[in-house]
Amino acid sequence: MDWSWEAAANSVPLLLEGLLVTIEITLLGSVVAYVLGLVFALLRRTGIPVLSQAVVLFIEFVRSTPLLIQVFVLYYVIQPVGGMTLSPFVTGVIALGVHYATYSAEVYRAGIEAVPKGQWEAATALNLPRSRVWTAVVLPQAVPRVLPALGNYTISMFKETPLLLAIGVVDVLARAKEVGAETFRVTEPYTLAGVLFLLVSLPASILVRRLERRAAHS
Repeated sequence: MDWSWEAAANSVPLLLEGLLVTIEITLLGSVVAYVLGLVFALLRRTGIPVLSQAVVLFIEFVRSTPLLIQVFVLYYVIQPVGGMTLSPFVTGVIALGVHYATYSAEVYRAGIEAVPKGQWEAATALNLPRSRVWTAVVLPQAVPRVLPALGNYTISMFKETPLLLAIGVVDVLARAKEVGAETFRVTEPYTLAGVLFLLVSLPASILVRRLERRAAHS
């Protein structure tokens, strides 16, 4: 099929609407993932065997099942059984957030374990409360180390939002499909959707690499 600049131009407004939805889901999903991931990492270090094992089992279960299946189960099984009526958008944010929280939890754990033992011992010698040790000593050192890895997960999440089309989330790829169905031209909308993904992902990747270099020199 020949390329049509007119068809491409006509598809841009709808694609940009879809891109905005994609970015919103990615940002909100990242907040859920990285807050919940930190909670998981901290729960694993509570020293309570039952709680730690429960978190480990949950993490392994989520990481061992496809994201698409998790989206389906959350939207079509858990919601009806629990009597919930969450929108596809909210469901997508939760599904992406929980899925990536299990990965970010391991990243946080690595960052926490990378804090020199001397820092822990110094905090203990100063008789600091446990909460103060975490907020003033451990996390300020651990979190900057893991930012590049978390940034990479955000980029991956951005590129996986099209999976949410399965539950009706109208992201940029869904808009491309919609334009193609209406105009019977798929080359232009799908090509432009790919370009939009690239235009967002590439600068984000460059930023992550800069964070990696900064973390390596710190």
